[in-house]
Amino acid sequence: MRYIHRVTAWCLTLSTLLIIVSLVSSGIGPVKLSSNLFLKVMLTIFFGETNLLTPTDMTILVTLRLPRIILAAIVGFALAAAGTVMQGFFRNPMADPSIIGVSAGAATGAVAVIAFGLSIPFGIEIAAIIGALVAAFFVFYVSTEKGHTPVATLLLAGIAVQTFLGAVVSLLLLLSGENLRQAIFWLMGHLHTANWIDISFTLPLVLLGFSFLFLFTRDLNALYLGEESAHSLGINVEQTKRLLLGVASLLTAVAVSVSGIIGFVGLIIPHIMRIIVGPDHRILLPTSALSGAIFLVIADTVARSGVAEVPVGVVTALVGAPFFIYLLRNRGGSV
Repeated sequence: MRYIHRVTAWCLTLSTLLIIVSLVSSGIGPVKLSSNLFLKVMLTIFFGETNLLTPTDMTILVTLRLPRIILAAIVGFALAAAGTVMQGFFRNPMADPSIIGVSAGAATGAVAVIAFGLSIPFGIEIAAIIGALVAAFFVFYVSTEKGHTPVATLLLAGIAVQTFLGAVVSLLLLLSGENLRQAIFWLMGHLHTANWIDISFTLPLVLLGFSFLFLFTRDLNALYLGEESAHSLGINVEQTKRLLLGVASLLTAVAVSVSGIIGFVGLIIPHIMRIIVGPDHRILLPTSALSGAIFLVIADTVARSGVAEVPVGVVTALVGAPFFIYLLRNRGGSV
């Protein structure tokens, strides 16, 4: 099929670009390293060459740089994939993963753990995932009546839950005392604590969730045309909606749990890729996910390359918001 050739070409191109960006990023930071040094690390890891690196080089790259680059790619991949599904589901390119309260729920869980100083292993990550999924399922529950979930009702319920949880987060910040700085830094989005444990936790879940979503890209194409069109094609619309929203929420929850709130990746990347590759989700979903990975690796490289480290969420907002406004203006205000 023609789309298979297109998606293969796009994915190979974007994967190559992601590798190049990662190579360049590995040499940028407080301690400057060359891309050649990164290649030496690869030879050490995969071929057992032990005389190519000094202990300092190995520590910087394997302990600090590589986990951060890989985690940035995973988080960007997950957020962009979830954003693509949300925009297709709501048939609105202004939609993003936070539209049904997932990010607000994650923030509530994480900030609660930070504010009360709970020292539980993986406490912040677990609380963020639980908060995100509870918020998403609550929105879906209150929006469903007699087995039917209108998209408009789902959107309004999501806005209401986001507003409520935003107030809860503000209250928790007031109660956080000496933990206020840590809570605010988490809310800004960060990757400075990235490690191999985070990667081993997030990578399988993100790949599994993405694979599941990719199996439903034909159904998502039908939903993008309208629920009546999907019904006429024999699709169980309500069941498909639950599955798509559930998995997209899980992807967002997993990403946010290790990175904090990082905005605009799930909004701007799918929007741009839809303009470039078209609305067919069989192509749009994988290309958006890979583009999200590239974007966040670049953004995090910028965040850590200055005199003082800036939360990556601040960088994505500073870049994403003006660029999105430019797109709106350039297209005559039409999205």
